[in-house]
Amino acid sequence: MKLLLDTQLLLWAAGQPERLSAAARKLLDDPHNELLFSAASLWEIALKKGLGREDFRVEPRLLRRGLLDNGYVELPITSRHAVSIDGLPPLHKDPFDRLLLAQALSEGITLVTADAQLAQYPGPVRQV
Repeated sequence: MKLLLDTQLLLWAAGQPERLSAAARKLLDDPHNELLFSAASLWEIALKKGLGREDFRVEPRLLRRGLLDNGYVELPITSRHAVSIDGLPPLHKDPFDRLLLAQALSEGITLVTADAQLAQYPGPVRQV
């Protein structure tokens, strides 16, 4: 199964794996799952790191390299993804999470998140 991890799960997997739930660890460790990360997540991390957010202290270039080195597949942002946001109901205000959801819907992959609000969207969203 193709799984797109949201930004929070990427940060936890890379730097604080003890914060991952047992369900999240099971999905990440399953060799049958293809793990993806979005360019939107790296954009969010770079932006929030630059703003001095304590929870975004990771170096985005090192995170990207580490993800690729560990078998994650990068999902670029396309204009199809961007315009798909327009059709989403306003359940969640975070533009990065909305873009991740639009990517998952457009690509037919499952978005994995720990965010209960994001998990309220219908479609391929799995809360762990």
